Amino acid sequence: MTLTWTKENSPRWDADKQRIFGPAELAAVGLAGPAPGEPVADEWWRVTDGDQVAGYGWLDTEWGDARITFVVAPGRRGRGVGAFILERLEDEAAARGLNYIYNVVPGTHPDGAWIRNWLAVHGFHAASRGLLRRQVIARAGHSGRRGRSS
Repeated sequence: MTLTWTKENSPRWDADKQRIFGPAELAAVGLAGPAPGEPVADEWWRVTDGDQVAGYGWLDTEWGDARITFVVAPGRRGRGVGAFILERLEDEAAARGLNYIYNVVPGTHPDGAWIRNWLAVHGFHAASRGLLRRQVIARAGHSGRRGRSS
């Protein structure tokens, strides 16, 4: 599998996002089912494996930290795509000189316990109710712009 990280300029709700974000995923990340072609907030990146979209990551910069959110296509889960997205989002935060990346797992998340555990395994610590964060560490040789084979 060769994953590629591509920033979306002027991100919009499209057919690939619609395919990957089912009702449970939309609820988990707090999106209200945008209309086709509607702009979506924050900075978005698309992860592809060949010509197939494998997931998305996005980041919202706030007060020297970045809230991150990501989703992996259902058929790609458990294959390292989430870890790939997380590494690239941290690279993006490090390139901006940010201190922490964090994720909020709402109590209504359908796989909340699983994702909280997954984030903990990847170095995140509970900071407040539902919020998990990790200090940004810049990795040598990673610009956050290139693809990587997994």
